[in-house]
Amino acid sequence: MTSEHRVAEAPAGRFHGEDLDGVHRWRGIRYALAPTGALRWRDPVAAPDGGAAAVPARSYGPAAPQQSNPAVPLGPDTATDEDCLFLNVWAPESASASDSADARPVMVWIHGGAYTFGSASQPLFDGAALVRAGDVVLVTINYRLGALGFLDLSGVASGEFDGNLALKDVLLALRWVQRNIAAFGGDPGRVTVFGESAGGGLVTTLLATPSAEGLFHRAIAQSSPVSSVYGPERALSVAERFLAEAGGSGGSGGPAETGTAIAARLRELPIDEIVRAGTAVYASVPDDAPGTLAFAPVVDGALVPEAPVTVLSEGRGIPVPLIIGTNRDEASLFKFMKSPLIPITGDRLERMFDDMRAELPGADLPSESQVLGAYEGARHRALGLGIARDIGFRMPSLWAAEGHARVAPVWFYRFDHSSPFLHLIGLGATHATELPYLWGNLDGGPKDPTFRLGGRRIARRISARMQQRWTGFAHGRDPEADGAAQWLPYTADARDTLVIDGIDRSAPDLDRALRLGWGDRVLTFE
Repeated sequence: MTSEHRVAEAPAGRFHGEDLDGVHRWRGIRYALAPTGALRWRDPVAAPDGGAAAVPARSYGPAAPQQSNPAVPLGPDTATDEDCLFLNVWAPESASASDSADARPVMVWIHGGAYTFGSASQPLFDGAALVRAGDVVLVTINYRLGALGFLDLSGVASGEFDGNLALKDVLLALRWVQRNIAAFGGDPGRVTVFGESAGGGLVTTLLATPSAEGLFHRAIAQSSPVSSVYGPERALSVAERFLAEAGGSGGSGGPAETGTAIAARLRELPIDEIVRAGTAVYASVPDDAPGTLAFAPVVDGALVPEAPVTVLSEGRGIPVPLIIGTNRDEASLFKFMKSPLIPITGDRLERMFDDMRAELPGADLPSESQVLGAYEGARHRALGLGIARDIGFRMPSLWAAEGHARVAPVWFYRFDHSSPFLHLIGLGATHATELPYLWGNLDGGPKDPTFRLGGRRIARRISARMQQRWTGFAHGRDPEADGAAQWLPYTADARDTLVIDGIDRSAPDLDRALRLGWGDRVLTFE
């Protein structure tokens, strides 16, 4: 392993990175001013250009403040700080900023973590293997999380706060890419934005954000909670809950408090208190309203004019080619981690359906018997997992694919593979288990049990195919892999789906039973 300095001279500055094992990398590049003090809960402000001075870019910037979560390991010695708006760039050794004709396609990664956890610097997202395999320039970005990034306080103090901050962080990072990526050997005219879970949700929200048009040219949404984007009324209720939680130990609060006083108090709150209060709200909201999240993008009527699932299902999204799909056993991880996010038990599922009927009076909602018909043959204890998986991930992704296929090519998938160990403990192909395969980082360290019972050889083959499909798509080609099943575009006639497993297969109308059971009504909480 050798390391040498690598300099990129971009409009934003001269960044000193490093060469490591045949890959150029620059880490910890600031793309926005610190969102602290007067900028807390305000729109991101682009970092000023660095001029001719050398800017070190050889270590990651801090992760966004968050509570520790064993399901989302940040890696050893990862610092967290409110000043977290940094990005990282990887490029092939052969990439050159001096030859625009040979510029590589760019892939911009948006990490997941329930809009509350995670970072671009997680060891899983080291980009060297993906860059080497796919000959792409890779960018990974941080954005504000939890209450700092997704809490909309504009309804409680008009003019004192801005909203949709994390989405605006992502938009600012994409503008940075457009302006600077050529200096790293990337082609700003071929940008693919891709993300998983909350990152996938931000991708599908970007597709319904008019001001994002032109910032990316292809998109990949993995396990996106497409429909978990809410309106101002729900956003206000979350903001009030947060104020009550923070006011209990951070200030007087109360209905008589002016907007100016609220703003002053919240901007003086210690960051640990914001994380504590935000984490409490994160857990309590889905407990009170099963199927909903505390923190998510907001349909504000301006930046996000309409619910993304509505826009996409009606074929009105930004018309770029799209890969979208989910994992076969999405919900099992949430049950295993005792997470409050997914309604698995019968009583919580019943409450979720009651809430939908209350929000959509007179709507043609599927009956309980109709929905249960989609799970004929499923064991009783698997019913809740299946329904939670499908209302949270599979059906919203299907609705998005069906509509978007009318305006741009769409490729739909389901990831079915699980290692012997994950199969044995009942997790299967659960949420996020496709990520090590995509990134080519199958060794999760000494505490990672994934391949404790074997399975690495087949995992390496799946990984190679996924990387070839995803990066080939970024290059502008159809997402094919050598010697593997052809991945046919999703159309209303055939509804072809690629099942990713030990041996990939193409399955026409894989979700027919689900479509018939759930019906044609696009379901969303607003």
